[in-house]
Amino acid sequence: MTKVKICGLMEARHVRAAVDAGADAIGFVFAPSRRQVSIDQAARLAIHVPSSVLKVGVFVNAVPTDIQEIYEAVPLDIVQYHGDETPEFIEKVGLPAFKAFSIKGSEDVHRAASYNVTPLFDAPGVEFKGGSGKTFNWDILTQSGFKERPFILAGGLNAGNVGEAINQVKPVMVDVSSGVEIEKRKDEQLIREFIKTVKLKSEER
Repeated sequence: MTKVKICGLMEARHVRAAVDAGADAIGFVFAPSRRQVSIDQAARLAIHVPSSVLKVGVFVNAVPTDIQEIYEAVPLDIVQYHGDETPEFIEKVGLPAFKAFSIKGSEDVHRAASYNVTPLFDAPGVEFKGGSGKTFNWDILTQSGFKERPFILAGGLNAGNVGEAINQVKPVMVDVSSGVEIEKRKDEQLIREFIKTVKLKSEER
């Protein structure tokens, strides 16, 4: 069963919609972004997330003390690194983690092999480090032999293309943000449609 992460949540109503629809993970962005939240905001939103749903914090080149403080204060379950963090840095911080990789070619996929955490493959960012809301060439993953290793897929996903993505590269989790937004704000109906599409497609496999 492919899991679903709804990222960049900023409002309680959208957190509740995602949880009620069956999201497996909720993402809070602490890095510079139009979706950035404070520790206090995230802690208030986290109240609406049951223990069965992962709370993921997105960081870009943050210092270990800040990561640890936010992890404990919210509290989070997973740290998602979206910057230039090295395997040694992630190991030193010592928290459960995902590591995002911007995919332009097969060499970007192969870099993930040196990290002992779950990789998240995304399209290169534009304005900020992190997602751009656009897809990348999924064939790169297939041709790089990464189909047999668990990974998370992000980048330009929406209810219209996530089924094809699951069929083609078989990620263990899909991660969406802009694909469930209207005019740069999360939309409850789009959240429900995305999660429903993923669950139905996973049942077919």
